[in-house]
Amino acid sequence: MQQVVIVIHLMLVLALIGVVLLQRSEGGGLGIGGGSGFMTSRGTANVLTRATAILAALFFLTSLILSILAGLNRKPTSILGGTTSAPTAPAQPGAPAPLGGGSGGLLNKLQGAPAAPAAPAAPSGPSVPQSK
Repeated sequence: MQQVVIVIHLMLVLALIGVVLLQRSEGGGLGIGGGSGFMTSRGTANVLTRATAILAALFFLTSLILSILAGLNRKPTSILGGTTSAPTAPAQPGAPAPLGGGSGGLLNKLQGAPAAPAAPAAPSGPSVPQSK
């Protein structure tokens, strides 16, 4: 179904380009066009204008149909849901609990990355007596 609508859409695009190129120029841009051409009557201009409007409306209609067809089979996803995995080893005491209840989501995978080194501990050498 979608391929048929795409083919119709492309045919409409080509027809729309052709009809727009057939229209008479107003001759404002670079001083070209406007003069005599093989289609100079007013009746032809009305037919081309009407054909352009009809082709444009059909172009928008097929665009809407294509966007609806593309969204039919789409299922909502979540970056936090992820795939479920087997429970991991129990957390160390004092470590924060994993986010999302251990569902194996993106945040849990990021938490498994190596952590930054801890700050150095305070020196524990002999204490210096304080003078009074």
